[in-house]
Amino acid sequence: MSSLKRDVKDEDDNSSNPYQNLDKTIVLQETREFNQTLVIPRKCSLILTKILYLLNQGENFTTQEATDAFFATTKLFQSKEIMLRRMVYLCIKELSKLAQDVIIVTSSLTKDMTGKEDLYRAAAIRALCSITDASMLQAIERYMKQAIVDKNPAVSSAALVSALHLSSTAPDLVRRWANEAQETINSDNAMVSYHALGVLVLSRRNDKLSTVKLVTRLSKSHIKSPYSLCLLIRLAAQLCDGDDSEASQPYIDFIECCLRHKSEMVIYEAAHAIVNLRKTARDLAPAVSVLQLFCSSSKAALRLAGARTLARLTTEHPTAVAACAIDLENLISDSNRSVATLAVTTLLATGAESSVDRLMKQISSFVSEIPDEFKIIVVRAIRQLCSKFPRKHQSLAAFLAGMLRDEGGLEYKAAIADAIIALVEENPDAKETGLSHLCEFIEDCEHTALAVRILHLLGREGPKSRHPSRYIRFIYNRVILESGPVRAAAVSAVAQFGAQVPELLPNIKVLLARCQLDEEDEVRDRAVYYSTILETENPQLINDFIVNIPKPNVVLLEKALRDHLLHPEEPFNILSVPAEEVVKETKKPIVEIEVRKPVQMSIEEIYAEQLAKIPGIEKLGPLFKTNLPIDLTEAEIEYRVRVVKHVYARHVIFQFECVNTLNDQILEDVHVRLEVPPEYEIKSIVPCQKLVYNTQDNVFVVVEYPCAFIDSLGSFMATLEFVVRDCDPNTGTPDPGEGYADSYPLEEFEMGCSDQIRARAGGDDWEQTWERAANVPEANDTFVLSQTDVGDAAKAVCEHLGLPNGSISGDAVKEIRGGGIFRGGAPVLVRARLAGSSAGVTMKLSARSPREDVAQLLLAAVG
Repeated sequence: MSSLKRDVKDEDDNSSNPYQNLDKTIVLQETREFNQTLVIPRKCSLILTKILYLLNQGENFTTQEATDAFFATTKLFQSKEIMLRRMVYLCIKELSKLAQDVIIVTSSLTKDMTGKEDLYRAAAIRALCSITDASMLQAIERYMKQAIVDKNPAVSSAALVSALHLSSTAPDLVRRWANEAQETINSDNAMVSYHALGVLVLSRRNDKLSTVKLVTRLSKSHIKSPYSLCLLIRLAAQLCDGDDSEASQPYIDFIECCLRHKSEMVIYEAAHAIVNLRKTARDLAPAVSVLQLFCSSSKAALRLAGARTLARLTTEHPTAVAACAIDLENLISDSNRSVATLAVTTLLATGAESSVDRLMKQISSFVSEIPDEFKIIVVRAIRQLCSKFPRKHQSLAAFLAGMLRDEGGLEYKAAIADAIIALVEENPDAKETGLSHLCEFIEDCEHTALAVRILHLLGREGPKSRHPSRYIRFIYNRVILESGPVRAAAVSAVAQFGAQVPELLPNIKVLLARCQLDEEDEVRDRAVYYSTILETENPQLINDFIVNIPKPNVVLLEKALRDHLLHPEEPFNILSVPAEEVVKETKKPIVEIEVRKPVQMSIEEIYAEQLAKIPGIEKLGPLFKTNLPIDLTEAEIEYRVRVVKHVYARHVIFQFECVNTLNDQILEDVHVRLEVPPEYEIKSIVPCQKLVYNTQDNVFVVVEYPCAFIDSLGSFMATLEFVVRDCDPNTGTPDPGEGYADSYPLEEFEMGCSDQIRARAGGDDWEQTWERAANVPEANDTFVLSQTDVGDAAKAVCEHLGLPNGSISGDAVKEIRGGGIFRGGAPVLVRARLAGSSAGVTMKLSARSPREDVAQLLLAAVG
């Protein structure tokens, strides 16, 4: 016996992947074994396993290779061996994506699907649905309906899951299987019930009324499956979300009732839903009580779920979580460090200032033992503390600096740097401390992207500090010791000090002169560029090209340059490219374990691909601005239409997004008849050839602006015109005949000043900018506004001018400060003062622009 144990141990020690060094050519040659008269199941199963392994490892099979392997595999249908047959189904499923003429095995799979061997049937259904296209599905529809209501749970579940996959290609066909799915929703098997509910929900996804009826009926019935109940809770929560009327109360009652279910899964799902729905601490009390019990559970998964969800509550309802402080204190010593991390960060967010030092000490005792993703959670919690307790910035910054010196990946280090940068920007008292810690960090920073970012911050904030000269050494060290990208960033940072601190300018010029000898082209070019500008000693030039540089959207800048290369005869104007919008970071819960950075896309980038389909669009020049869509119809009518205004220097493209909500009609030759104001001229119309049920398509109308800016303000009347063809509501097949012409009136929409200007709120240096523009043309006027409240009037003015509400300042007397770029590249500054009186709100509005007609246009937009 001891010898046997030793042999097993030796085998485990020397074990390796038997498929590690497979050769695709050899494996494909081995498939010849499938043609033998006497099939050896064990050997054939091994060959099929090798093929599946290669496919899942990303091995590239040509179409011919996949087809040959596919048809060789079909020869194995002659074997009745169960395990081999199931491997055949798996292989057919995978190869069908690459091979040709796979439809030939439909009859064999249909035979197995309707046979008596249950072990064949479920796998055959999955394979059949993966190779059958929408046109062939009707041939097996009867068999699918029978499989859905089959007594064998594996068969029924396979049919339901296949229906879920097929809903993306044949939604109308799957919708006809809803009655069979309804029969199985009360199945004793938990997964069958869950999959049946999924099919029912998917078949009603475009019909809110049917979904409401389904949830209302099922919430009153007795569903055994905990999985189905979890899905039902999510559906009820979706119906309640944003609905404060009495109609949502039955769903809230159902979710609260689920808090008393015997399944822990259902209880947690209900608590999670309430946490995301309720607005007050009193409404949250039942869910918090359940989560508090989870925190004291013997199961680590429940403790983690309770701590994580309570942590999510801390951002909006810290008082609701405060009652769980004792339970969370007990979790600090939990053996599961993930639970301990969430407990400590939650206590940090809800505790008093006096408890911060004690909790920070407890974190430091185990922070080195947890992985980076949990360290990031700790960093985010500390970042929130920096905002909550500004007086603790010294100890918090020191703790972050200590974490910055520890080992960790780029994402972890970036999170710490973000926290320190936020501390520097939000707390003036912490600026010197934060910058010092960052200076020490870049001395040993191995991440180029992070070093460049910190150097950019030093260049922006360093000149404004009390002792700006102390940072020059740290920045210039990067020029001597670092790689090209970091040296280039250091040159830019040094130039900021020369531009903003006059007493340092002579030394900065010497440093930039040394940088002109660098071996890297980019470093030399930047040094020469900044030296030349600083030598002029022109404040306006230095401000425009070093201190306050406009940042265009990189993606749209690239597109604009490509379009310019097609028509290089016109000069390129970088001011016509939309600026990069600063996305304000929303305060997210500190409990996000998986750190994902969503790609931020501007609205111009979202529509760029659709606009590229318009013939001759490159002749219009770079896109200046895309405005938010405006609904031109009600939401619940036959045809939904909204318009998007894409503004260019001399043209505007109206994109009409159309949706046909009638499943028994197809609209053809869809176009928009537009009545434009005087001086506007329609250049071209790109119609939509066919508009099928519930699929959005577009109609484009290219219009040229009037020559005078003041004439660009006006209203447009639009009518949707099309040819209607009746069709089968289930298959979408049009009826014979040519159809008939019809039209649908759309709501009127306007072209305003806000559509043609890229505006922004005034910054800290707005007063200096206004004074520098004292010599440019200015337009002034006084208005009496209809609003009675000064705040409402200020918001209305901002809306007309396209300015953000952040442009408004003041209390009794409101002041609006802002500016922007008008289409064509003309800069403009706006200043308004609003005061209340017995007659209403009086406003004095001033606009300055190198083009007087642009300034006059802003006044006309308000008047």
